[in-house]
Amino acid sequence: MSVLRPLDKQPGLNTATILLVGTEDALLQQLADAMLKEDCASELKIHLARSLPLPSDVNRPRIDLIMFVVNLHSKYSLQNVEESLRHVDATFFLGKVGFLAMGAGQESHCSIHRNTVTKLANTYRSPLFFCDLEVRTLIAWVQGKGGQHTVGCVEKREAVGCAQARGS
Repeated sequence: MSVLRPLDKQPGLNTATILLVGTEDALLQQLADAMLKEDCASELKIHLARSLPLPSDVNRPRIDLIMFVVNLHSKYSLQNVEESLRHVDATFFLGKVGFLAMGAGQESHCSIHRNTVTKLANTYRSPLFFCDLEVRTLIAWVQGKGGQHTVGCVEKREAVGCAQARGS
């Protein structure tokens, strides 16, 4: 088992490989299935992992993006992501890592406050997306000079809306 490095393998032509890391297999599989249904000009490959490090495997494809999935309803999910982050090379954080907070639509049932995940993403200078598969809403937050801002909101079919940006 080793640290994941972004340039340890050659890229595939018109191929992107995403690694979803999270504790809940069903949630990861549902997310992967939703991603694969979307039209894409390139071939999209998605691999699922409960945690890092990954076993050393010579046949493993190059990983182009790592998305750490935090279930806001599970403190264990956050702990697992924090432990997995230690097994990612620092150069991966130059645009190849993101955080996805699931269950954001049911804030009253959350075990983890949104600010906790926001601080984690800010620490690693990586994008953070709040998502709820139930309402099919995705909200992206980034850190700007004046605070956090909503930079994009993808609403699919039955979406109910987006939260407003915090800060100015």
